[in-house]
Amino acid sequence: MYGYHGKILQVDLSTRQTKDIELKEEDLRKFIGGAGLSAKLLYPTMSKNLDPLGPENPLIFITGPFTGTAIPSTGRHTICAKSPLTGVWGESSAGGFFGVSLKSTGYDGVMVVGRSDKPVYLLIHDGIVEIKDASHLWGKGFYQTKDILTKEVGEKRARISAIGQGGENLIKYAAIMNDDGRAAGRCGLGAVMGAKKLKAIVTYGDRRPKVAYSDKLKENIKAALVVPITELSALSTLEMFKEFGSIGYLDMAMYISDVPAKYFSKSVFPVEEIDGKALKQNYYVKSVACYGCPIGCGRLTQYGQHGIDKVDGPEYESAAALGPCCMNLDLDSIIYASHLCNDYGIDTISTGVSIAFAMYLYEKGVLTKDKTGMEIKWGDSKAIVGLVEKIAKREGVGDILAEGVKRMAEKFGVSQDEAAHVKGLEIPMHDPRAFFGDAVDYATAPRGACHTKGDYYMVDIGRGVLDASVIPGDRFESSENKGAMVARYQNLRDLFNSLPLCTYSPIISPGHIAGLLNAVTRWDFNPDSIMMAGERSFNLKRVINIKLGITKKDDKLPKIATAPLSEGTSQGKEPDMETLMRGHYKERGWDVATGKPTKKKLEQLGLSEAIKDI
Repeated sequence: MYGYHGKILQVDLSTRQTKDIELKEEDLRKFIGGAGLSAKLLYPTMSKNLDPLGPENPLIFITGPFTGTAIPSTGRHTICAKSPLTGVWGESSAGGFFGVSLKSTGYDGVMVVGRSDKPVYLLIHDGIVEIKDASHLWGKGFYQTKDILTKEVGEKRARISAIGQGGENLIKYAAIMNDDGRAAGRCGLGAVMGAKKLKAIVTYGDRRPKVAYSDKLKENIKAALVVPITELSALSTLEMFKEFGSIGYLDMAMYISDVPAKYFSKSVFPVEEIDGKALKQNYYVKSVACYGCPIGCGRLTQYGQHGIDKVDGPEYESAAALGPCCMNLDLDSIIYASHLCNDYGIDTISTGVSIAFAMYLYEKGVLTKDKTGMEIKWGDSKAIVGLVEKIAKREGVGDILAEGVKRMAEKFGVSQDEAAHVKGLEIPMHDPRAFFGDAVDYATAPRGACHTKGDYYMVDIGRGVLDASVIPGDRFESSENKGAMVARYQNLRDLFNSLPLCTYSPIISPGHIAGLLNAVTRWDFNPDSIMMAGERSFNLKRVINIKLGITKKDDKLPKIATAPLSEGTSQGKEPDMETLMRGHYKERGWDVATGKPTKKKLEQLGLSEAIKDI
């Protein structure tokens, strides 16, 4: 096969046995790779009785046909399993170089099953697999683990994906880290890795598959990078990312009320104290790019405090979650707290939202110093840093915060409408009252509240996708048409995690994507069929979630994130979720009464085998 090795590696940690799983070309054509292919592979295992932290929960690290090619912005890989945080479909992706390194081993991915009786790491190189002792790494943070393994393996090409103490301690939102602070942060898949006693995966090799038409690929890349006039406003946003990193969006986001401040109750704060310009003025900051990336949104910051010379980031989501969401305007503490999250291996979004929820409950008197052992007041930077450590180590009140806001609300007897989550996943740092399209995406995305499966704020800022009939418009529009456009945009974004393509990629047209994929694989996709691949993936994940107990009633946002604000440019605005969702369901071919894909839709997508499960 062109673009693929045609196999993934399966490692059973219980028996220490390995085997190759051959990939069918039919499945690759239908699901492409990445998260879409993972859904196809994991579908038979997904059930309500599957324990996310049990040995029977498979964990997949997977690439796609674009991985390791000359196509820009393809340095991502995807990790999938049943989520211990949400209990439903879990997927997370990360940038860097690990994905390309994994594909260079001679495999398109690796599936880990079973559970080791002691800490281990996997060493995969040039078709060879070794299960190595990791007892000396257990209890160590990500950065120290990476340094030790780099020296131990003794191979300059080696790339490392690993957990910190967060994964070892089964924090429900533990991350899996790789390269320079790159995180597969969402859904708690680091806890799945920790439960399997798998500390790390180390990869290297030079076995990349060939592309079908290299000259044609170069021509398609050149054509895809010509930015149409309709995307110039989005281009300026990408240039801002290049100059300041993703944190450069923070000031713009505040002005359009897109930053959930004070736990989703405010939108106005002195952003100039913590934005990308402030970071660049107060610290020496270097741009860091993933494999094949023309943007370089990552940041390496010379820090020089707490015995740390340099740190990765902070990125926008981390800065907003550990900053204004907690009413913290101390840039130094934001940088340090973000670094600790990276080293411990815990998701900065869920960490920040959980801490902000604790502050919200402390102000209401639900939590007290007697219950928590400490004061948890708005903007207390020392408390925020301390809580990050307590969460990662499951110490004191941190043991409760480590479970996420849904379980916190249950524990403390407060309404789920006060818990900022959807389907158990904490809401990210884009306010659904600022862009009503984001509200629909949060309600329906397969893994819960997700800002990458349908980052509709990018559309209404100006990045339309004309050949997918996704048109920029009024960000406060509550219409069936808006809900329908979100569905089409989600299909495109689901495709991105299968190819893979970074969401910041300058390539977004389905026509260009089809041309690139055809040049790599010698297939015959067109704009319609490539979009259908994304739609097929999205719908299969929906069926998986229905198998796991999700119903239409779960497609909702809590009132804490929809009640109108009294300040900012979104003042008084509230999405009409009933109208938006009706348009979304109709576009998807889902039953409006139940939220289930119809038999007709599943047959149309070639998913007839899923009909029996819903």
